[in-house]
Amino acid sequence: MQNSRMNTEPSAPGGNLVYIYRPSVMGSPSVFTLTAKDLEWSTRRGTGVVPFDQMRRVRMSYRPAHMQSHRFVTELWADGTPKLKIESTSWKSMLHQERFDELYSVFVAELHRRIMQRGTATRFEQGSNRFIYWLGFIAFVGVNLALAGLIVRALQTDTKGGAVLGCVFLAVFLWQGGDFVRRNRPGVYRPDALPSALMPKV
Repeated sequence: MQNSRMNTEPSAPGGNLVYIYRPSVMGSPSVFTLTAKDLEWSTRRGTGVVPFDQMRRVRMSYRPAHMQSHRFVTELWADGTPKLKIESTSWKSMLHQERFDELYSVFVAELHRRIMQRGTATRFEQGSNRFIYWLGFIAFVGVNLALAGLIVRALQTDTKGGAVLGCVFLAVFLWQGGDFVRRNRPGVYRPDALPSALMPKV
């Protein structure tokens, strides 16, 4: 099964960089190549070339998955091109996803640098869609309040086991859900100052 590979030492300034990851177990890998003037892509949707000056929108987000809790995604929109998705993890087997933290970070940073060099009017967004984010935030707060209420009720009825279990669930939910809410707060960023919360730590 093909793994991700990347040319981190271009033959010349502005040389090509390649990033490959497998978005699904059975599907073909997605291949992205940065050249001096454009982004070449090959995914299950087809192949194509996007000049940097045609990129209209870039969005970075944190997208944990059931098999990989530490997963980052960069999405690209351009004229006449389907939405392109670059992920920081790759399926290796039915039960395992690899993390490509360093490769992903280098590629995404270089992508932003080359877009910025072209001086395009690209919009750089971070986090989730605003509507989805605030719906999720309300649900997050509601679940926490419900768990806290159950813990109080268990203490009032002297059900210590239930209170302990509720505290465990509340702590895990605050840790996992809080991290998702913190990282995915909607906003914009500059291409020369990528949001650290949406980049893997290398």
